[in-house]
Amino acid sequence: MMSSTQQHRQDAHDAHDAHGPYDGQDADAPGRHGSYDVVVVGGGAAGLSAALILGRSRRSVLVVDAGEPRNAPAAHMQGYPSRDGMPPAEFLAVVRAEVAGYGGVLVRDRVTHAAPDGSGEFDVTLAGGGRVHARRLVVATGLVDELPDVPGLAERWGRDVIHCPYCHGYEVRDQPVGVLYSPAAGIHQALLFSQLSDDVTLFLDGADEDALPDADWQLLAAAGVSVVSGPVAGLVVTDDRLTGVRLAGGRVFARSVLVVAPRMVPRDTLLTALGARTQETPAGPFTAVDATGLTSVPGVWAAGNATGPAEQVVHAAAAGYRAGTVINMDLLHADLERAAERRRAGVFSPEGERAVARARKAAVPS
Repeated sequence: MMSSTQQHRQDAHDAHDAHGPYDGQDADAPGRHGSYDVVVVGGGAAGLSAALILGRSRRSVLVVDAGEPRNAPAAHMQGYPSRDGMPPAEFLAVVRAEVAGYGGVLVRDRVTHAAPDGSGEFDVTLAGGGRVHARRLVVATGLVDELPDVPGLAERWGRDVIHCPYCHGYEVRDQPVGVLYSPAAGIHQALLFSQLSDDVTLFLDGADEDALPDADWQLLAAAGVSVVSGPVAGLVVTDDRLTGVRLAGGRVFARSVLVVAPRMVPRDTLLTALGARTQETPAGPFTAVDATGLTSVPGVWAAGNATGPAEQVVHAAAAGYRAGTVINMDLLHADLERAAERRRAGVFSPEGERAVARARKAAVPS
């Protein structure tokens, strides 16, 4: 016999299987009008995690998801306890069903504008024509990976063109690995992947050998990393598999994996328009948040890759969870303060409150 929690989860999955997690797409459908305690912008791990814990706190939640997860090209995600190797799309589908099971509303749309309404809350406009009200906002819009301009590279992204040793490194262990040098990443990736394969080649891609400091050359030699000079002109693909890296001069180096360092650009248009402060990171400016995810804009939280380039799925989920718990407490205090203010302005008096307390005490059996 299932527990109530197991039954609740099964009901959520049944609802997802029967109808899908998203409400209708027309402007009059649920989720495209009305007022919510929290509007979550972005339906990845961070946004859904925030929505899940808020739903469990019996908050009304709307998740607006454009359907553009950063890890969509990847066949699997790694390092998430109990979900190691799970396809990202499957993971998101499961969590959407869980959010819906707690009363969360999910729509496939994009937030084009969010503006303070003068009372500390927000009016939110959707691209599909809807307009909703939010007491609080969570922005979990992630980032975009801008890839190096090498012919054929983008088509292999997330397959045999990768960037993270912790996301994909174990799966390519012991294979011939190429690393495309970039000034931003330096030799960092080549050193990390040398832990996973004895056959690692760093392609300088036109960078000046003399620009590398002596300390870098010493580390590369100690790690057993080969170094190839000259611009990279393209990739060699055979039977839908990467088989080599071709230099501008025509020479081909056999490689089955290529590691690159994309430029990581936050999707922060909404946060910028709201006036959120940014801070510098090794990948450039990202929205600044405190330990709970609160931005410099009162009532606006951010989580996941919208706040930094290093957030993996498990980090993003934790950040969303943390933001959700703090938002719930923030709303609770706001509700209680309003209730207390109404009592002070109306029937409240010290004598009356003491009388109510005495009556309650007398009603409790001794």
